Amino acid sequence: MHHIFNMMFENRLLFPPIPRPRRILECGSGSASWAMEVTEQYPECEVIGIDVYPYPMPDDLPANLDLQVDDLNSPSTFPSNYFDLVHSRMMAGGIHANRWLNYMGDILRVLRPGGWCQMVELYFNVQSDNGTLTANHALQVWSQSYMQSMQPFKDPRAPLRLQNWMTQTGFVEVESRVVNLPLSGWSNGAKSDCQALRENPSYLKPQQILETTPLGRRTDLTSTDYCHRSQYILSRNGLA
Repeated sequence: MHHIFNMMFENRLLFPPIPRPRRILECGSGSASWAMEVTEQYPECEVIGIDVYPYPMPDDLPANLDLQVDDLNSPSTFPSNYFDLVHSRMMAGGIHANRWLNYMGDILRVLRPGGWCQMVELYFNVQSDNGTLTANHALQVWSQSYMQSMQPFKDPRAPLRLQNWMTQTGFVEVESRVVNLPLSGWSNGAKSDCQALRENPSYLKPQQILETTPLGRRTDLTSTDYCHRSQYILSRNGLA
């Protein structure tokens, strides 16, 4: 997904106006792709990435990168007023539904005065502007099944609530942007075309990881049904 976000954000890693960050925390660092690019762009900055899963990492990690295993559903143990930026991405599938306000409170506490929080989430309610995505379309069926399978433990609509939650927690100057992510070919320019998705298998792997666990736990979908449905969805959208 990091490659997809880079494509959508035109390779912009940091959106807040921080010319010389000293410390950055990434919540849900995963493979640390974002964190490693940040360390290259800001070699004087200390970057800490935390994730609940110990991903395999290369031996030659940047000297200014520290990767830690921690559970973001537990209270943060970092000192207060410590980071210039906290980056949280793709956490809607990990943060418990009743944890979000405390999670944001932890982020606010560890930020130094004047620090920034940058959050990026995917809202999996697949939609179309021209009405071609009907209720029985395979992609719409997958979308609704996935969102239902997340509940009640996770909040699939968390991406829509981030701005209100941040304001409620005490953040100021909160700005929210919605960026459309194409899942099939669009007709209004190269940036909107999904050719990069078709040619890049990195898009398919996180999609399969994201959907397998909740669908397997919360629905009656067998592994065979899951594989058939995924392949059908991809073929319907020109991705297979």
